Amino acid sequence: MLWVNSIGNRKPTASARDFRRILKKITDFTKGNRQVHERIYVYSPLAIPFFSSALARRINRKALEWSLRRECRKLGFSNPITWTFVPASSDVAGTLGERAVIYHCVDEFSEFTGTDKAAILDMERRLMEKSRCVIVSSDRLYATKNRHNPNTFLVTHGVDIDHFRKACDPKTVVPEQMQALKGPVIGFFGLIADWVDLELIKFLAESRPQWNVAMIGKIDTDISMFNGVSNVHFLGQKSYEELPAYTKGFDVAILPFVMNELTLAANPLKLREYLAAGLPVVASAIPEAEKLKPALRTANGKQEFLTQIENIIATGNTGPQLSISIMMDPESWDARVAEMSRIVFDAQKSVAA
Repeated sequence: MLWVNSIGNRKPTASARDFRRILKKITDFTKGNRQVHERIYVYSPLAIPFFSSALARRINRKALEWSLRRECRKLGFSNPITWTFVPASSDVAGTLGERAVIYHCVDEFSEFTGTDKAAILDMERRLMEKSRCVIVSSDRLYATKNRHNPNTFLVTHGVDIDHFRKACDPKTVVPEQMQALKGPVIGFFGLIADWVDLELIKFLAESRPQWNVAMIGKIDTDISMFNGVSNVHFLGQKSYEELPAYTKGFDVAILPFVMNELTLAANPLKLREYLAAGLPVVASAIPEAEKLKPALRTANGKQEFLTQIENIIATGNTGPQLSISIMMDPESWDARVAEMSRIVFDAQKSVAA
């Protein structure tokens, strides 16, 4: 398998962060494909991220076709399947001698900050029209994508249950960073970006100064509003392997999302990861969170969010609990992969017939 790193959807800015990202992409490109596991290789192509420009897209298409064909020849691939997650792949998907193109849509990409919405929607439409089938992760995405490809299927995210259930294991040691936080610990992990409701987090922290809020993840937005807020702790990005140990230190996990078109279509994987870790969860009332009730609680607005957390703490049933983790047993990645395999197999059969 060749994993092709995303060429991105967002226009670059003149920021130091974007300059560092560009340098990293160039460095990764010069390495060619690299083996990361048995029969799994990673390749990072270069592309011009100005998708509204016809010239840039023509250059991207030619460059990507050439470089991907070269990498496939190196690896001895023939008659492959392209399984793509990004609309920006639309110009090259289907040009590599594939027997099928599968578009797996997990976000409403046109709603991300900094994207050219019209260009992304156009690329996505063309990608869906050439795809053998489209797989989506939420009901809202199904409603918007099905109109462009009738072979659209809803398959929600799975979760690595055994990995996150380590939070329930008495032998798992909570890291010192978490042990230092006393009192009820309200926890979040994931990318800290503009879709995370930081105003809500600040409200929770200021309303209950005896709580500590642990924020784990890469910071991709302005957090200056927390200057002087002593009980909100940004602990940095942690590896996937470390997450169960960190979540063992949470009393309650939260998914505090701003409500907009991006989040309403989202099916955040972290919800199932929180639950597989056995944690009580309070989430913003996005549709896919509502579908996981009663395994978790949802809230509309700041006050209801605060009340739901208080209600959990009042029961004394906080922290990882095996009874919660067991609810995720039907949600494993093995089950989801089997479901997607059936969809792709049936799509192949229908074409052959």
